[in-house]
Amino acid sequence: MGMTMTQKILAAHAGLESVEAGQLIEADLDLVLGNDITSPVAIHEIEKMKVNGVFDKDRIALVMDHFVPNKDIKSAEHCKCVREFACKNEISHYYDVGQMGIEHALLPEQGLTVAGDVIIGADSHTCTYGALGAFSTGVGSTDMAAGMATGKAWFKVPSAIRFVLTGRPSKYIGGKDIILHIIGMIGVDGALYQSMEFTGDGIAYLSMDDRFTIANMAIEAGGKNGIFPVDDIAKNYMEAHGSRPYTVYEADEDAVYEKEYTIDLSTLRPTVAFPHLPENTKTIDEIGDIAIDQVVIGSCTNGRLEDFRIAAGILKGKKVKKGLRVIVIPATQQIYLDAMEAGYLRTFIEAGAVVSTPTCGPCLGGYMGILAKGERCVSTTNRNFVGRMGHVDSEIYLAGPAVAAASAITGKISGPEEV
Repeated sequence: MGMTMTQKILAAHAGLESVEAGQLIEADLDLVLGNDITSPVAIHEIEKMKVNGVFDKDRIALVMDHFVPNKDIKSAEHCKCVREFACKNEISHYYDVGQMGIEHALLPEQGLTVAGDVIIGADSHTCTYGALGAFSTGVGSTDMAAGMATGKAWFKVPSAIRFVLTGRPSKYIGGKDIILHIIGMIGVDGALYQSMEFTGDGIAYLSMDDRFTIANMAIEAGGKNGIFPVDDIAKNYMEAHGSRPYTVYEADEDAVYEKEYTIDLSTLRPTVAFPHLPENTKTIDEIGDIAIDQVVIGSCTNGRLEDFRIAAGILKGKKVKKGLRVIVIPATQQIYLDAMEAGYLRTFIEAGAVVSTPTCGPCLGGYMGILAKGERCVSTTNRNFVGRMGHVDSEIYLAGPAVAAASAITGKISGPEEV
């Protein structure tokens, strides 16, 4: 019986010739990730283990990004805990104020995630790195602690769903529209504990930023991971951002998939997820007159340079609707610099938006954009659960940067063709 990409990666890291769906394995880890919210819990757990340090100081990444710069005393104490742990254990990849970025944009940019890796992170959107052909998945803080101590983790080998992407997407269709379309089609538990494997000729038209966005939101369909084949676009990205060797795995022709979906990208329209689940999708053509109070452009899903290029292209020479708040958050310091050099940040500020230091901030209702009762926000983030961005009676509409920018101009949910 053939294996999927994910199964081949897991077999290699478990020292096995083959694995099959449902099998329990112990696999070696290439990287263990934590942030300022999840790492303190893991650090307290690792202290209970009474182990002598970590398994490898070069294969642990600690990124201060959720409430950084610290918003209150509690967040400051959390960061202090992680900072002291990183110093004590000489962690090579520790990122704090001035060097930090949103973890799932920062680590690929730093060359820490490559094809063929097995990566765990105490953050559910760790599945982002599947865009580069890695097996990466979110875990709890206790599993993170075990991973830091031993360099190993237990997995149940997932079965897989294949998504065949065909055709060329139109101008304003990006990774966010594609993954929202998929989640709307299969539901938030449509890929529960399964590997979402993307194939097809349409992938050639997707940038790395598109792929990161799609893999990032695999968890919103319940997926264990999302993964893309390693083509020249992925190879060029890895070689431009680091020097780590990588391994390319390809699915066998007789690999077993639970389901298969074919999606013609040329037929897709800008897509928005209505409250309060990512599966509640409508195309821009199905949306009525919905006034909004805030727009957020950023996050580990859509805070990359290409997202700002698209948004700035729509906002240039225009103004944010009076009474509307627009918050732009570059995902890393490098993206901030690149967007500044390209003139995108000036465009945003002249339009009436504010530009923040890299932070997860409003995405999880942390700070830098909390919603009051009854307020509505169009956001390029990844979740729109009840109370996710503030008051339980607020509403979040998930969209890509083109819809977010257009909506900022009109003051209501709008497609880019409307401005």
